[in-house]
Amino acid sequence: MTNQRNAPPTVDYAPLELQGELIAMQELTIEDSLTIGQSQVPESQQELDLQLLEKNKTNQLSESDRLLVRSLRVSADYLMLKKTYAYSLGSQVLKLQYA
Repeated sequence: MTNQRNAPPTVDYAPLELQGELIAMQELTIEDSLTIGQSQVPESQQELDLQLLEKNKTNQLSESDRLLVRSLRVSADYLMLKKTYAYSLGSQVLKLQYA
C-alpha cells in the first residue's frame, strides 16, 4: 500500500476540458503555481455576477441570463479547481525540496 497523502490529486476525475491544462501545470515553477493559486475571478465577471444576482432577486432573469449564470458558475468552479491544483503541486514541490 502506497501513501498518497502528499501526492497531488489525480486529474482523472477532473472535467475532460481541464485535464490537459492540469497535466501541463505539473511542469510549472513554484512561482507560476503560486500565481495561479492567487488568481481571482476577474472584476468584470464579479460585477456581471452581481448584476445577474440582482435580476434574479426580482425574477427578471431571461433564459439567456440563466445560461450566462451557468457559464459564469462553471468558469468560477474551474478557476477554483485550477487554484487548488496549483497549490497542491506547489506544496508537493516544496516538500520534495526540503525533505
